[in-house]
Amino acid sequence: MALIAAIILALWAGTQAPKASPADRLVVNPASGLAISGFDPVAYFSENRAIQGRPDLELTQNGAVWRFFNEGNRSAFVDHPEVYTPQFGGYDPVAIERETSVPGHPEIWAVAGERLYLFYSAQAREAFLNDTPRIVESATRKWPEVARTIGQ
Repeated sequence: MALIAAIILALWAGTQAPKASPADRLVVNPASGLAISGFDPVAYFSENRAIQGRPDLELTQNGAVWRFFNEGNRSAFVDHPEVYTPQFGGYDPVAIERETSVPGHPEIWAVAGERLYLFYSAQAREAFLNDTPRIVESATRKWPEVARTIGQ
């Protein structure tokens, strides 16, 4: 009986759609392989601005090439990629909240709750800043389904 239950459980689990994570659906330039257009993901936190990373300070992780402004930022990213990788893989949380995927622009950004968010427009950024907790909660709930539609 336990064997039958295990088989049923395994078959049921196999039919469930996998959860998409930000690393699974990262915005990457298909021609260059660069994540967030080569901007340094740590500089948003350390410099409070968008700074282009240097080609001589690259790191490949999760199928993407990340660039950094300095070695310290590269080291910080290596130690804590979950902090510095844009939330929702760099897709705009306002669009995700509306159940669609739109890549964010690395020069339209915000750090909220010690996480980086990218937006497709200044208006989307403003909407996010005016209602951050609700949008983050809603986008987090809707992200797995929206992520499944990316690239289809």
